[in-house]
Amino acid sequence: MTMIQGEVAAGFEPVREAFAANFAQHGDVGAAVCVYQHGQPVVDLWGGTADPETGRPWSRDTLQLVYSATKGATATAVHMLAERGELDLDAPVAKYWPEFAANGKADIPVRWLLSHQAGVVALDQPVPLTEALAWHPMVAALAAQRPQWTPGTAHGYHGRTWGWLVGEVIRRVSGRSPGRFFADEIAGPLGLDFFIGLPTSERDRVSRMAYQPPTVDLTTAPPEELSEDLRKLVAAWRDPNSLSNRAFAVTDPTEIDFNSCEVQAAELPSSNGIGTARSLARMYAAVIGQVDGVRLLSEPTLAAATKEQASGPDQVMVLPSRFSSGYMLPVEDNPMTGPQSFGHTGRGGSLGFADAEHGIAFGYVMNNIISGSDDVRATSLVNAVQKSLG
Repeated sequence: MTMIQGEVAAGFEPVREAFAANFAQHGDVGAAVCVYQHGQPVVDLWGGTADPETGRPWSRDTLQLVYSATKGATATAVHMLAERGELDLDAPVAKYWPEFAANGKADIPVRWLLSHQAGVVALDQPVPLTEALAWHPMVAALAAQRPQWTPGTAHGYHGRTWGWLVGEVIRRVSGRSPGRFFADEIAGPLGLDFFIGLPTSERDRVSRMAYQPPTVDLTTAPPEELSEDLRKLVAAWRDPNSLSNRAFAVTDPTEIDFNSCEVQAAELPSSNGIGTARSLARMYAAVIGQVDGVRLLSEPTLAAATKEQASGPDQVMVLPSRFSSGYMLPVEDNPMTGPQSFGHTGRGGSLGFADAEHGIAFGYVMNNIISGSDDVRATSLVNAVQKSLG
């Protein structure tokens, strides 16, 4: 039995039970979960193994790469610049990044980058990975790229390109890289253990990820056994030229080793944030309210930041999705605590979100990356939070 460490406030015991069940029944190897309510921590738990290869235990300060849950941190940085009047989300991207105007992109507003409506989701010619990690070659390639659809007429998850697109706007406006801006303006004031671009000094604290394939391989399942939506999804996966594949094939090689020192040290504002569940929850708590005197977004900015911008069929994920200006919004299978929730999931299970209606901020990180619809870990934790709220 995995030993669970940490603290739970009275009334939130169901979260501890669900967290323990994730290890006993649902495949967690090493993980942490944290919940804030009205600016105060009410759940802070961790347990398991940080490095399956060496047996190193997960400790209170173990860091975990959270894949696309990073997008919530990057989006928050953008809205801070907007609140300060330094960035107009409805102005053309080219106002801040002139080179971006090439190939029919002159009128794309910043907001469409955030809400996955710009269509700059893939590259005609992938960029060598070493150059992509160096930032500027990838940014130049995206500036020259034609959109994959008429911007503003559809939306599709910019899984990889989003980070360079939005990150370059942050860089042009603030004069700082997105990772530096996050460190100075968000992590520093809040005392967060979260990095976009990992310092060498923190490397030994990072958990090593393991990858578990789905229990059922949909790509080999007979089509007649699948729903219509899943048939469309499987057809997209099987087509190497589909946007579902091309959106994640913008580097050469396509596969990126997120356990590597080089990848963790680079700034990938869409996908390589590394931190604790505690820091994810604390950041979101400071987005919706004060945390130790720090609030990141005002009420008017928060309302604008979380207003729906795109919904319905997703050109990349195929299934329906909903986005505000940078945050994911609840859909039927998206585990959040209510209609006012917003945040972002990450590949394989990580999740950070806030729910202003209930004063809840949530972070869950783990190192066993499970693909497919059979992963219930985050959902079970969120359901336990809901049970605790009554």
